[in-house]
Amino acid sequence: MILKIEDEMDLAKIAQSGQCFRWEALPGGAWRVVHRGKCLTIAPLDGGVFTLDCPEADFASVWRDYFDLTENYASIRSRIDPARDPFLGRAAEAERGIRILRQEPWETLVSFIISQNKNIPAIRRAVAALCGIAGETRTDAGGTPYRTFPAAEAVAALTEDELRACGLGYRARYVHAAAEAVCSGALDLPSLSRAEDEEVIERLCALCGVGVKVARCVALYGLHRTDAFPIDVWVRRILDEQYPAGYPMEEYRPYNGVYQQYMFAYYRNRQ
Repeated sequence: MILKIEDEMDLAKIAQSGQCFRWEALPGGAWRVVHRGKCLTIAPLDGGVFTLDCPEADFASVWRDYFDLTENYASIRSRIDPARDPFLGRAAEAERGIRILRQEPWETLVSFIISQNKNIPAIRRAVAALCGIAGETRTDAGGTPYRTFPAAEAVAALTEDELRACGLGYRARYVHAAAEAVCSGALDLPSLSRAEDEEVIERLCALCGVGVKVARCVALYGLHRTDAFPIDVWVRRILDEQYPAGYPMEEYRPYNGVYQQYMFAYYRNRQ
């Protein structure tokens, strides 16, 4: 199908923004994306037009929400005053086209537990290895096989040694504990979508190996809490260098997570 959007969407910038780890680059600027068991190939044309190899019914039920196409990111960026906040103004302009994906919460939780003290290529390898040993094999619209992200039950059935063999290292224990928490009902991910932001962070931080940074990533990328503001080493440097008097969190609500994404990508890409 052909998709025309009037807003901002740059697939390469999204893929490289550190929020997703399973996008596969294809020739011609296309990307292969797996989400909720389905596989999509999406490619940009000119003028905000994209080709998608899915029926319109799948776009309406899965992919429109995934790419957050009901939100206007140009409007979010317009709230920034470059004269008052030149760094964020530059970052938002340079990284225009990034959108906050609405990812599946379980996959997001596991991916960001794995992400601790790993660079992005290593995270991608570990996530791919986990999918390889525990995900289901399916076939995309072109007949190419792909692996789904494994359900919590499939991960809980693995041993910690099997998880370590995927490159998880010490995080294997944390991933296994998260899977057991989901399977037992101790962590009810669907109910988190209805919880207040502070409760979301509190309940996620109750998991073994999950700190505030990972919890905020899950809130932002998996539960679409756009005010969640993850602070990693890159964002800490930004805050120290660009906002010594304090970052204006209250001024930028409820989109602090979007602005954090612009700043993170802009700063990291220029190092």
